[in-house]
Amino acid sequence: MRTPIFQIDAFTTRRFSGNPAAVMPMNGFLPDAVMQSIADENNLAETAFLVAEGGDYRLRWFTPMVEVPLCGHATLASAAVVMERLEPGRNSVVFHSASGPLTVKRTDAGYVMNFPARPSEAIAAPPGLAEALGVVPVEVFGNAFNYMAALESVEVLRQIAPDMAALARRDRPGVIVTAPGEGIYDFISRYFAPAKGIPEDPVTGAAHCMLTPYWAKRLGKTEFHAYQASRRGGEIVCRLVGDRVELEGSCVFYLEGEVEI
Repeated sequence: MRTPIFQIDAFTTRRFSGNPAAVMPMNGFLPDAVMQSIADENNLAETAFLVAEGGDYRLRWFTPMVEVPLCGHATLASAAVVMERLEPGRNSVVFHSASGPLTVKRTDAGYVMNFPARPSEAIAAPPGLAEALGVVPVEVFGNAFNYMAALESVEVLRQIAPDMAALARRDRPGVIVTAPGEGIYDFISRYFAPAKGIPEDPVTGAAHCMLTPYWAKRLGKTEFHAYQASRRGGEIVCRLVGDRVELEGSCVFYLEGEVEI
């Protein structure tokens, strides 16, 4: 069989920055093992599989190693595929996913996604976390999805070079590091998920579902201009709306073709 494939740089207005995602519209989901093999072959942080359902779409996300319950940049990329290629002129779409229905709407600058917030609690630093990061956090927070280490400055955040093998042994699939912003940015972050086959993710929507409620409490406001300081880098506008988070960003198409399976 042959199926379309799109590769899109998400959370950026410039090609070769942001977070690349593969989006593959299909008539129906293939067996899990086959979709995992495709994601491994694509070798991107995420491959999104789309199946039309009525006026909406079913959406699943795979890293090169595992299926994940939520992915921001590949959802943003999927929305761009729906509204720019599959149904040009459409202004909104609902994706049904493992994290419930996710609505994405077109904006003047790109797209805005509505995701579940992921609140966290302050915890004692887990043994070995500071050693794995190579820096002692000011505070550590946790939820069922990630650890989050608050660092003292952007300079420290940019300079760390974590021990990925040690991070992969943590009892959470990912570790976020964050620090107060500089310039136009309210906060800066990086995200490491070697246990999921992603040593450092370029720009991570799901991480901002945890970052947004944290910075809302810390800064006393609900809207933020955030930057993820990976090598590629990317920008996200974040808003806390009750128990939901709005994540807004842009996409750039890079590749369009077909895959033979």
